[in-house]
Amino acid sequence: MTNQLDNDKLPVAAQRVAFALRTAGWVCFWVQLVLAVVAAIILLFAIPFAIPSATAPAGSTSAGTGGGVFFAICGLAVLSYSVYRAFGFTRLSRKLRSPANAVRPKKADTIKDVQLTLWSNLSGMVLTLIGAEAISGTLLAKSLAQPQALFGAAVDLGRFIQPLDIFVVLANTHATVAHFVGIMGALWLLDRIHKQ
Repeated sequence: MTNQLDNDKLPVAAQRVAFALRTAGWVCFWVQLVLAVVAAIILLFAIPFAIPSATAPAGSTSAGTGGGVFFAICGLAVLSYSVYRAFGFTRLSRKLRSPANAVRPKKADTIKDVQLTLWSNLSGMVLTLIGAEAISGTLLAKSLAQPQALFGAAVDLGRFIQPLDIFVVLANTHATVAHFVGIMGALWLLDRIHKQ
């Protein structure tokens, strides 16, 4: 009952922005968190097996090595910050619903918070896209370098595209989709805030 009385004291615009922040915050938080955890588990599983051993031939490469995975991991680190920012939207919504004017954030501060989240998601998406390009380039090189005779005397199975390589692509794709969800959420919030 007191919550309803508190909401009656708030301006309608503040109520709408608070609802939008809470909705976008929770949706982005959970979608990004689930995709980030799945991507991290896949990378934790794939990377130790993708590192070439000392007995591996010099020409064998894996999508799990090199710059591609470095950028994918950097994108995943930025994604963890974006998940934190999405959760911050729910706290910002709570402050915005506060009946005390001193606690309630200004419109400019709310816009800055949403823009910071947008920039973090954009930078994370750039990192994961650079990682995707590097990983795809490695997979293309492997596919072009595959020997034509499968049952030759000295066929190195490491030169074929392995399921482990596809796991690295999948993890990077999850991180890219998570950043996309964050970008869409931040853009939607900016639209809702500017309409009030």
